[in-house]
Amino acid sequence: MYTEKVMDHFQHPRNVGEIENASGVGTVGNAKCGDIMRIYLDIDDNQIIRDVKFKTFGCGAAVATSSMATEMVKGKSIQEAMEVTNKAVMEALDGLPPVKVHCSLLAEEAIHAALWDYAEKHGIKIEGLKKPKSDIHEGEEAEEEEY
Repeated sequence: MYTEKVMDHFQHPRNVGEIENASGVGTVGNAKCGDIMRIYLDIDDNQIIRDVKFKTFGCGAAVATSSMATEMVKGKSIQEAMEVTNKAVMEALDGLPPVKVHCSLLAEEAIHAALWDYAEKHGIKIEGLKKPKSDIHEGEEAEEEEY
């Protein structure tokens, strides 16, 4: 059911924890399944993500997607982090079962929510960034048809 990479990131998650005085913090949830994901970003003056941590309350796939997403943005610029999509997270994990695709959406939304928080704190606009949803099921009918 789960790939080896999903199991590895679930059993040995990378970047777990919090960053005190984080540059940006994003929290997103999924009311239907109860998953909650919080991502902390430490962004330097050159807009490079120096460090990233996460705390996730949820299933194994939620933990694995959080772990993989943090690995994918660490050391990247803000613009590169914006390019990390749920599909990229799923591909990096060698796939997810269809019923767990929403976990990868949570990971993408949590990164965007943390970037939004950073942009708000610094009074900047990040190209392509939209105000995050508090629950990823807002407007989901249109999103679900894509899969």
